[in-house]
Formats: sequence, structure tokens, C-alpha cells
Amino acid sequence: MIIKSATFVQSATKPSNYPPEGPAEVAFAGRSNVGKSSLINVLVGRRGLVRTSSTPGRTQLLNFFDINGEFSLVDLPGYGFAKVPLAVKKQWGPMMRTYLEQRRSLRAVVLLFDVRRVPREEDIQMLDWLEEFEIPTIPVITKVDKVSRNRRAKQIEPILEATGLPRDAFTLFSALKGDGRDEVWERIEDALATEI
Repeated sequence: MIIKSATFVQSATKPSNYPPEGPAEVAFAGRSNVGKSSLINVLVGRRGLVRTSSTPGRTQLLNFFDINGEFSLVDLPGYGFAKVPLAVKKQWGPMMRTYLEQRRSLRAVVLLFDVRRVPREEDIQMLDWLEEFEIPTIPVITKVDKVSRNRRAKQIEPILEATGLPRDAFTLFSALKGDGRDEVWERIEDALATEI
């Protein structure tokens, strides 16, 4: 994928705020601090397109980005961070479920898992929603540079067990080294090419 342009379009909380239906979209979902912003920035080759923060839970809106004037990437709110106000937390589930259920432009969701964390209830809930709405899923294990190659297989095992997905379903990704970037793009391009 050659990125000629990548621009922020708008943020939204509900369908009336979404950009008009049209270009195909691929969304990114995962726990707070799993590395969604870093992954998107590495994919588009723009360090500051999506704001990264050392404070988890900063993405509390759906953020839409136009890529090459041809398709969109959507950064979904991170979930599962304890310090976010309860009122905001309660909005997240319905906000994401509504988007997943109603957005006809959506072609796939890149679902991120941190190599150092065992998936929790919210991760499984997201997988269940994607299955329920028959949305193709691109599972990615992030931050693989944080564990040694020797420990990697052991760290991945609980993720496979919790999700019930086979090892070859996952792409291993490192924002630091760019490992996995091309494979994620291949899967995104395949998803964009499918008609709904």
C-alpha cells in the first residue's frame, strides 16, 4: 500500500455524527494502551496522524481518517481502563456496538491484543460482537518487541486459548521495528477488496 495522503476527517459518538456512508472503512479496536494509535501511525507512515498518549483511555470517540481519498481508517475508543469515569465507560459499549451494527461501509476490524496481557472480558465481548455482526476480523498481537523471541510463544499461548483463534490468524506487530506492517496491510487490502 502506497500512502499518498492521510488526513483526519472528524470524531463522532453516534451515527448522526459519522461521515457520510461511502468509501470502505476498516476500524481498529482494542484495550486502552494496546497500541492502536501507534499501529495506525506506522501503517500510514505518519508519526503524528493519530495522537498517542502515555495516559491510557484517551481515545473516547470514534475518529475517522481519510486515506488517499479512497478509503477510511477508524480508531475506535480503547476499552477496559479503570481510571476513565464510569459515565464515559457506560457509553463505550453502546457507542461501539452501534457503529459495528449499523455502519454499512465497514469492511473489517483490526483487533489488537498486547503480547504481555491475557485477553479479558471486554476483548472477548468485542470478538463476540464481530462474530454476531459477521464482520471480518484481523487479529494483531502488538508490542512483540517487549518480549524476547524465546518467550514469545509462551506469551501468545494464553491469547490463543482465550480467543479460540488459531496461531496463523494473528499478525505479530512491533511499532518500534515495523515488524508485521506489510502483513497487516495485505489483510486490510483483502478486506477492502471485498464487496458487502
